Amino acid sequence: MTNKQSTEGQPSIAKAALFGLCPQCGSKTLFAGLGQFADRCENCELDYSSFNVGDGPAALLVMVIGALIIILALIVDAAFRPPFWVHVVIWVPFTAALTVLFLRMAKAALLAAEHRNRAKEAGKDDVS
Repeated sequence: MTNKQSTEGQPSIAKAALFGLCPQCGSKTLFAGLGQFADRCENCELDYSSFNVGDGPAALLVMVIGALIIILALIVDAAFRPPFWVHVVIWVPFTAALTVLFLRMAKAALLAAEHRNRAKEAGKDDVS
């Protein structure tokens, strides 16, 4: 017999990340600001502060978006040979916009995955 957690009524990780939904009840209560989690869900009282999202989403985005921007900048440079200031005007705002856009979704996805998998920090009781 397996001990599976019931996921009835819970949004998928992708849906929770895309729309900022509570991973337990599906209400749109995950964020209090642009990228800041609310303290708890106003609907089901799930405590968001008990989840440890950390800097994982930011580190991943820096690597992925950084690689994407470098590739795009090299393609534009090879095709058009614009002056350096054009690169700055194009890529700095584009990088900032992509980071802000995807950081919110990445943080929400990690929190939803932690909730779905009942992830927690290891303690003395977890050592065999």
